Amino acid sequence: MTTNVSSDINKGDINKGSNNSLFIGILLTVLGIAAVAVPRVTTIFAESWIALMLITAGSAKAGYAFQTREQGGFIWKLLLSILYFATGVMLLVNPFTGILTLTLLLGSFLLTEGVFELILAFRLRPQQNWTWALGNGVITLLLGAMIWFQWPFNAPWVIGTLVGVSILSTGVSRVMLSLNGRSALNHSDSATQA
Repeated sequence: MTTNVSSDINKGDINKGSNNSLFIGILLTVLGIAAVAVPRVTTIFAESWIALMLITAGSAKAGYAFQTREQGGFIWKLLLSILYFATGVMLLVNPFTGILTLTLLLGSFLLTEGVFELILAFRLRPQQNWTWALGNGVITLLLGAMIWFQWPFNAPWVIGTLVGVSILSTGVSRVMLSLNGRSALNHSDSATQA
């Protein structure tokens, strides 16, 4: 008797968690679609978010520098905090320049990552399924090249589009996992009742 009560409680908890996960997945999917639909707004939002994170990190680093000034390296800790804070303020005050810079850095990062992925793929070549690493490297290299060679014209929309696609894919995967969990729970209930 107690086993049935505890299993009903666990199923209720699982079902509640599945509902929450499904809701979050739907919300993320809608936000991802909106972000892809208006990539310029999403780009500015992402750039501003990065600026605020840098300002917050700079403030925290300054506090840490003053708390630990007797331990040595105070000047370097303080300079690093000023660098974080100043970079965040510059991104916040002049967002278009920040967007240009972040887009160029993203293109450079993807180009470099693509080259490293290709090197890794050819080092894995004797192994089975090494072509997945090769495909990943080629796609990453192409994305980096597309961003790099279309810069600065793509700067207003590329970061927003990539952020939107990332949010959208997270939302869709969350929805699918939630539905899969619900299906497994319903299948378990059917098997138990039979």
